Amino acid sequence: MTTTRMLRRWLGRAAVAALFAVSGLEIATLVSRPADAVLELDINQGQIKPIPIAIPTFGALGGDPQIAANMTAVITSDLVRSGLFIPIDPARFPPTPASSQVPSFGDWRALDAQALVVGGVGVEADGRLRTEFRLWDVIAGQQSTGQQYYATPANWRKVAHIIADAIYERLTGEKGYFNSQVVFVDESGPKDRRVKRLAVMDQDGANVRYLTEGNSLVLTPRFSPTSQYVAYMSYEGSEPSVYLMDTSTGQHRLIDRFPGMSLAPRFAPDGQRMALSLERGGVTNIFEYDLRTRALRRLTDVAAIDVGASYSPDGSQMVFESDRGGSKQLYVMNADGSNPQRITHGEGTYGTPVWSPRGDLIAFTRQSGGQFSIGVIKPDGSGERILTTGFHNEGPTWSPNGRIIMFFREQQGEGGPRLFTIDLTGYNQFQVATPGFASDPAWSPPIN
Repeated sequence: MTTTRMLRRWLGRAAVAALFAVSGLEIATLVSRPADAVLELDINQGQIKPIPIAIPTFGALGGDPQIAANMTAVITSDLVRSGLFIPIDPARFPPTPASSQVPSFGDWRALDAQALVVGGVGVEADGRLRTEFRLWDVIAGQQSTGQQYYATPANWRKVAHIIADAIYERLTGEKGYFNSQVVFVDESGPKDRRVKRLAVMDQDGANVRYLTEGNSLVLTPRFSPTSQYVAYMSYEGSEPSVYLMDTSTGQHRLIDRFPGMSLAPRFAPDGQRMALSLERGGVTNIFEYDLRTRALRRLTDVAAIDVGASYSPDGSQMVFESDRGGSKQLYVMNADGSNPQRITHGEGTYGTPVWSPRGDLIAFTRQSGGQFSIGVIKPDGSGERILTTGFHNEGPTWSPNGRIIMFFREQQGEGGPRLFTIDLTGYNQFQVATPGFASDPAWSPPIN
C-alpha cells in the first residue's frame, strides 16, 4: 500500500511558541517526557490490571466529523485489544478540551483516569488529512507526547494505528504493533471443496485484500522481514512447491524447482535466506536456500520428518519440529544445523513452532488428550505455559513486539477455522473478524 504521509513532531521551539503562547506553558511540557512507563509488564504475574484511559472523540477541525469519530474508534479498539488499557465510559466525561488546550486535570482524576488522549482531524487546502493528538499524564498533570500527521484521506485508518502505537509505547515502554498486517489463508465453500486464497489485512481485520484467485491450494504464507514479499506453499504445479509473491504488485514466481515435495518456507532475519523442508525418499529434512545465489544447503540429515523451522531473531539458531525421537517434539539447533537439542518433554505432541521477535519465547501447538493447545516455552526448554486449549487450535504467529499471539481455531460444529488473538497472560482473547473462514495467519513486521 502506498502511503503519502509526513510526520512532524511538535518539538521545534518555533512550534512551541506558536502553539502555547496563549496557555503560557513552558517548552519542556511539550517535549515527550523521558519518564518511566506507567505500566510495568510482568507476564509471570497472571492477569495484568489495565490502565484506565480516557479517549474523547477527536474534534473535526474543519474536516469530516465521521472520519474523526472513526479514527477515535480505531485507536480505542487497538488499545482495548492489547489487554493493557480500559477506556472510561464517555458518558462520564467532563467537557473535553481542544487538542491545543491544557485539560482540567482534576476533572479527569475524579474519573480515576491515568491517561487522557485528545485530538483533532482537519483537511488542508491541498486535500491532505491533518491529524493531531496529545497524550496527557493525568496523574502528573503534564503532557507525555504530542504529534501531528499529514496523510491522504484514504489512509486515515493507518494514521489511527500509528497514533495507537505512539500511545502504547509511551505508556508501556514497549513498541506498539497496531500498524502492521497479517497474511492468511481465506477459506470459502463446502468443506470437501474448500477454496483457499491468500489474503492480507490490517492486524485488526480491516482492509482485506486478496493476493491469489483460489485456482490452486495455498498454505503456510510467511512475510519477509521487509513485509514486501510473502513466501508460501502452493499446489499450482504438479507437486507442492514454494512460491514468492510481491505483495505490492501481486506478481509471484516459483522460487526454484526442488526434487520432491517442498514444505513450510520461512525467511531468515536478513531476508536473503529461507528455511524450508524437502521430502526425499520418504524422509523430510530441513534445508536453507540462498535467494541471491540459489544455493541449497542441507541442515538436518536424519531418517525422520523435520519440518517447520523458524529462525531466532538474531539468525543464530532455529527451532523446528521432528519425530526423530518417536513422536513430534520441538528441537533447537544452531543455524548451520549443528547441536540439535530437544526442548519439549510434556504429554502429547508438539508442532508449528515460531520464535518470538523478542527472542525470549517460542510459541507452539500441542496436541494431547484430543485437544489442541497454544503455548509458549523458553528456548532452553524451561517455563512451558499453555495459553489456551480447545477442540482445534493451531498455527501461532507473533505480533511484532512479541506480546500478542494470533492463531486459528475451529470450534466443534462450526465448519471452518477463525482467527483469534491472545496475550501472554492467557486471559485476553479476541476473535479477529474476517470475511469467511481463515487459517495459517502470519504477522508482518511493523509497517513504515
